[in-house]
Amino acid sequence: MASHITGSQVSLREANMALLFDAITKYGAMTQVELAENTGLSSSTVSILVRRFVEEGTFTTTDTIRSGRRATLVSIARKVGIGVGLYIGRSQLSICVTDFSQTTLAYHDHPLPFGHKPDSTLIQALRLIHETIENIGASVEEISAIMVAIATPIDWKHQQIGVRGILPDWDDVDVVAHFAQSFQCPVFIDNDANASAIAESKRGVGVDYPNFLYVQAGDGVGSAMFINGALYRGSMGLAGEIGHVQVDPFGDICVCGNRGCLDTVVNEQRLVSVLSITHGSLTLDDLIRRASDGDAGCRRVVSDAAVRVGTVIAQTCISMDPGCIIIGGALCEAGDVFMEPLRQSIQRLLFPDAVEPILIISSPISSTSVALGAALSALELAPTGN
Repeated sequence: MASHITGSQVSLREANMALLFDAITKYGAMTQVELAENTGLSSSTVSILVRRFVEEGTFTTTDTIRSGRRATLVSIARKVGIGVGLYIGRSQLSICVTDFSQTTLAYHDHPLPFGHKPDSTLIQALRLIHETIENIGASVEEISAIMVAIATPIDWKHQQIGVRGILPDWDDVDVVAHFAQSFQCPVFIDNDANASAIAESKRGVGVDYPNFLYVQAGDGVGSAMFINGALYRGSMGLAGEIGHVQVDPFGDICVCGNRGCLDTVVNEQRLVSVLSITHGSLTLDDLIRRASDGDAGCRRVVSDAAVRVGTVIAQTCISMDPGCIIIGGALCEAGDVFMEPLRQSIQRLLFPDAVEPILIISSPISSTSVALGAALSALELAPTGN
C-alpha cells in the first residue's frame, strides 16, 4: 500500500512538472506567481518544483519587477536547446533564433536580389546561421532543430517543394539535405504562411483563438488555418493555398499552370503595372507607401486588391467558420487603405444575420512572423531530451 502511495505521489509530481514546463514553453518566461495562476498549482508547489528544475539545470531564474514588486522570473535554461528559423522569400532572407522559453535570442533581415539562385542563397543562409549563433555566444551543437520557411507551397509529407514553377530554379533543390549536411540536428521545411500562423498562435493575436485563419497578402497571397488549436495541413500539407483559387476563368495563366488564380491579380508585378503610365516604375513598397500617404491612384489599386482578397477569404470562412481572421504581409502595412475594403468585402459575403461578425485584424508581428514562427515550430518538432 505504501509503495502505491509513493508511486501516485511521483506521478503527480511529474504531472505537475509537465504543467510548468508546458506553460513556459507555450507562453514564455513567467514569474512564479504567473505560473501558479496559469497552471492552477499552489504557490508552494510551484516554488518547490521550480527549485527542483533549477537544480536539474532545466530552468533558470532571474530577478525582475512586477507591479512595482520584486519577483522571480522563471525561464527554460538555454542549454536545453535553441531553435533556428530561416525565411527564404522572393526578396528577403531572415533568421530568428529562440530558446525553449520562446525568448527571441536573435533576429536579422537580409535583402535578396530578385530571382536569387539557390546555390548562392543557401551558402548565404549557412553563413548567416553560423554568424548568428556565434554572436549570441552559443554553439551549433546547441541547435535542437532548424525550420526553413519558403515562399512556395510545400509538400509537408515528403518535405519537398509541393508545386513546381512557383519559385523558379528551386523545384529540384533538396533544401533539407543541404542543411542536414552541415548541422547535426533535424531540419524541416514549411511554407511561409504556415510559419507565420504558428507565430500568431504562440506570440500574436491567435493566442486567444483556437480557430483562426491567417492570410498573408503582398507579392502573392497565401493562408493557413488553425482548427481546434492546431495547424491544419491537409493530406499533403498544401491546405490554405488560397492564392491559387480561381477568380477569373479567362484570366492570365498562373505560374502553377492554371488560369486566373488570385495570385495573378494580387502580386507585385501586376499591382504596380496598373500604375506604370501615371506613376512610372514602382515597387510594391513604393505603392504601399504612396497609398498610405494619400495618393489616389495607389489607394485605388490597394483597395481593389483588398476586394479581390476579401472575396476569396469569405469563401474560405464559410467552410471553416474561424473565430478570427489575421491579416499579415506587405499589403496590411497600408493600414485602413487595405483593411477597410477588405473587411467590407468579407462581411458582405458572409451570413448577414450572424450573431456577431468575425474579428478581422492586421497582425502586429507581421514583419517578423515568418522566421519567428519557423524557429518556434523547429522547437516543437525537435526530439525531446536535447
